Amino acid sequence: MATRGGVKRVCLAYSGGLDTSVILRWLIEEYGCEVVAYCADVGQEEELDGLPEKARESGAVECVIRDLREEFARDYVNFAIRATAVYEGTYLLGTALARPVIAKAQVEVARATGCDAVAHGATGKGNDQVRFELAYRALAPELTVIAPWRDWDLRSRTDCMAYAQKYEIPVSATVKKPYSMDRNLMHISFEGGVLENPWHAPDESMFVMTTSPEEAPDAAAEVIVGFEAGTPVSLDGETFTPARLLHRANQIAGAHGVGRVDMVENRMVGLKSRGIYETPGGTLLHAAHRAVESITLDLEVMHERDRMAPRIAEVIYNGLWFSPEMDALRSFVDATQQNVTGEARVRLYKGGVQVTGRRSPVSLYDENLSSFEDDAGAYDQGDATGFIRITGLRLGR
Repeated sequence: MATRGGVKRVCLAYSGGLDTSVILRWLIEEYGCEVVAYCADVGQEEELDGLPEKARESGAVECVIRDLREEFARDYVNFAIRATAVYEGTYLLGTALARPVIAKAQVEVARATGCDAVAHGATGKGNDQVRFELAYRALAPELTVIAPWRDWDLRSRTDCMAYAQKYEIPVSATVKKPYSMDRNLMHISFEGGVLENPWHAPDESMFVMTTSPEEAPDAAAEVIVGFEAGTPVSLDGETFTPARLLHRANQIAGAHGVGRVDMVENRMVGLKSRGIYETPGGTLLHAAHRAVESITLDLEVMHERDRMAPRIAEVIYNGLWFSPEMDALRSFVDATQQNVTGEARVRLYKGGVQVTGRRSPVSLYDENLSSFEDDAGAYDQGDATGFIRITGLRLGR
């Protein structure tokens, strides 16, 4: 069979599942090239033992596994929390935040193993193709990008299964699956299949990280989250690394049914997509962070950041993590968070999250000024008369 040629060695983002196992062999057959299988551990909690052997059985010349959990939590998840980045007011960006760290390490592996191309298994309808390829372009424009789902004649999981059987590719997938699922340290997303009908309610059995709110403990739990310069650093006074803190927050909040989202979002390619998300720890940390900000951020700084937060979420969602605008936004967020140090007490109960207290050694909250009791001359209420008159000048015309 004639091959396409021009590519000698490809670094493939590889999970060991049906799609990427088929892609691995397809690259060899179509391009006559060598394939380096690259797997990123971002907390998907899949069994990685035996993955190198499976990759080699499928034809890979090498398999590289990179543990990115701490980097993912520290540099990506924590940034989104500090920025209060939430897409379309609902989505906490779990998948969108994972893609740039995966792509960054893939480029590093590609260069270290002498690859002249990179490949991914994202489809031509989704967001991930854009996120991966914009990262490749920003970090390694010299590498050729191969996107099989936009290029081959396989159009379904059934086609992929037939291809795997033809080439005796070791896969454990079945043809039928009610939905697709993607997990990392921050969240699990579910989409496709039966969920493509936006009226179809998600089945309780599909949830992994969260207890059903109806089945959650009848007694509420309280957790104290500590922050330094906007970054979560402790739970109930115990300090953790970023990845371990997020993992523990997932356990605490998930046990109380916190963090489930069912939404129809606007993909960057113009399609609407229904997604179900579980983000228990992220939901807890976002709420606690906002509470500490409420007593540590200057009024105008907070309002400016709130105006920018949807834009930051959009930039992340659209795959532009490695872009000039993101560099500028990152500097802006860093400047706003210097004083966001303190603790928030959060109550968790049957899917609900309620802040019940906040404190900070650098709090801007002045109880004397805010009190409705005698303020001992700290605030002259008569001053408000002139303030209101000036503010309302334009309204009386």
